[in-house]
Formats: sequence, C-alpha cells, structure tokens
Amino acid sequence: MTDNPTPPDITSLQHSSRDLEALPAVVADWLADREPDRGGAPTVVLSDAIEKNGQSSETVAMTAAWPGAADPERLVMRLAPTAQDVPVFTEYRLDHQYEAMRLVRDLTDVPVPVVRGIEPTGSVLGVPFLVMEHIDGVIPPDVLPYTFGDNWFADAPAERRADAQRATVRTIAALHSIPDAASVFGFLDRRTPGKTPLHRQLSWLDEWYGFARDEVGPSARADRALAWLHDNVPGGAAAAEPVLCWGDARIGNVIYRDFSPVGVLDWEMAALGPREFDLAWIVFAHRVFQSITESMGLPGLPDTLREADVVATYEDATGVQVGDLRWFHVWCAVAWSAILMRVTARRIRFGELPAGADVEENLLHNPLIDELLGDAS
Repeated sequence: MTDNPTPPDITSLQHSSRDLEALPAVVADWLADREPDRGGAPTVVLSDAIEKNGQSSETVAMTAAWPGAADPERLVMRLAPTAQDVPVFTEYRLDHQYEAMRLVRDLTDVPVPVVRGIEPTGSVLGVPFLVMEHIDGVIPPDVLPYTFGDNWFADAPAERRADAQRATVRTIAALHSIPDAASVFGFLDRRTPGKTPLHRQLSWLDEWYGFARDEVGPSARADRALAWLHDNVPGGAAAAEPVLCWGDARIGNVIYRDFSPVGVLDWEMAALGPREFDLAWIVFAHRVFQSITESMGLPGLPDTLREADVVATYEDATGVQVGDLRWFHVWCAVAWSAILMRVTARRIRFGELPAGADVEENLLHNPLIDELLGDAS
C-alpha cells in the first residue's frame, strides 16, 4: 500500500467531435487544386499516429500517394477547433501561425516544418486548416508527462538530456535574434490595450483567463496571481524590447533526432514580447510536470531545465543578460490556469468529468502558484 495519490487519468483526452471519415477525399481534392502539376489528385490515407501532445488543436497525420510517384508523402494536418469542441484560446489564427513559420524558415536555420498550404476561410472543412510536411523524429511525451519515466527522453543518459536542453535553448536564442522583430512580425503584436508588447501580453492574458473562468468558475489562486501581475509589472528593458516569442516554448513541442531539434512545432501562442516570456515558459512547463510527478512519489527529472542552466545557455548564445524571471513565471502560471480550465470544460463537454467538477482539483500546477506567491505581501 502507498499513501501517494493516484495520478489523474489523462491518457486519452478527447480533443474533437469531428467525424474524420470524409476527410481524405476532401483533402485530396484540395491538394490537387493546390498542386495542379502533380498529375491529378493523390490518394490520401489517414494515419493512426494522431498527435497526443498539446490541447489547442486537432492534428491529423496522413499519407498522400500522388499519381506516378514512387512513394507516398507523409503529411500532417492541423485544424482549428470548432466552438462546440471547447477551444483553448479565444481565437485561433492559423494564418498567423502559417506566416510565422514561413518567415522563421526563410530568415533562420530554426527547423520549422515546411507548410504546403493553408485554407484560412473554413469554406472547405468548416474550419481553417493547414498542411505541413511530416518530420521524422521523437518528442518528449505529454501523456503521460515525460517526467514519469519509461520514455526515450527520461530514460536517456543525463548528458544526452542536457545536450537536448542546450540545443533547444539555443534554438530559442536564434528565434530571439531575428532582427527588427517588431516590424517583421508586427502581425503577432497583441491587439489588446497596453503601451508596450509586455503590457499587451498582460491584457491578452486578462481576456484569455476571463474567457476560461467564465466556463468553469474562478480559481482563487489564479485570481490572486493575476492581481499580483498587475501590481508588479516590470519596467526597463523587459517592458520595451520586443523579440519574436515562440510562445509555447517547451520540449514537448520539439521533434528531436539524436537529441537535437529537427522540428519546432506549435506556434499558436507566438507573439511579440520580452525574451523572458519564452525562457520562463520552458522552465515553468517542466516545473509543472516535475511537480505532478513528485506528487505521485516519483523522482522525475529534477536536474532538467533548471532556470540557472537555461539562462546560462541563453546568455552564452546571445550575449544578452536576462532579467528576473519571477514575474514571467507568474504570467505562465495564470496562462496554465487558463489552459487547464478550458481542458476541464472540454472534459465535461465529452463526459470525461461530471458537470460542476471542482476546477481547483484540475489545476495541477496550483502548488507552484503558492510557491511563487508565497512571500508576496
């Protein structure tokens, strides 16, 4: 017998109510229109390899066999969520994701997927979608979190995990080093109130968290954290210097081969803002998984993605001194609250949780909020 709690059953969360049966024929016709020189429509077959990481969109793997081609192509389709499937975000701009990925690929060596096309109107499938080329490799799993062990990342030698960590932080550094980000990626500046990109990111978080809490009710901890953010907005360089922020910068959104990034995925949260957003996010995301793992009486990976190590690698790569990350960690904590509130609402929608489920029980990072605000006045 053990006194450790049973981990929540998050191994088969439903993302969508979409019927995929008609998808291959529709996608085949769309691809044929996009690439008319290929000799006709391809035969599209959906794969069983549906992405389990992430909660914000529906991702479908497929093969497309073109007439006369020796081998089928492996493609990945991302579809915007429908309102009935309880989207995570207030809006889902696949057009922004497409353009961010295209520009990053043109301007840097950061390995973003090749996007074959986008249907931004929703006229074909009822929602916008884009199609990318598949990238071979492995991803640290979210379900169950890689910190639980029994996966390629956790079971690797510590020095190889450290190799992956350093390479990923250097990838973030490369994104942040794109010149004149405010102009090049101006379409990613939040259209919310605020005098700087940092202030607009906070206003955006206000809207997003309000959208999430309206569905399942408030969280006292997240409410307190959001109030603390408003009372402690940093100034100086953090408030004024925008870079391209990947947004969802974490190792669960990276495809690796030989512990090196070969695919940088999930650009839904891309925005202009201080570099500290991405650095706090990659550290905080690991801390969430590590905290959950330790609550189950498991060791996890306490030596992975420590803030001091991440910052040291980043500063070495960029020559830029990073500011204090505490404010940005609290921002991440409120953002995770919004995500998990929407996931809770979706689980209620699909019958995985009862109506009226206690939202606090599903905010698995609450201990981190207590830790971050423990010495706040």
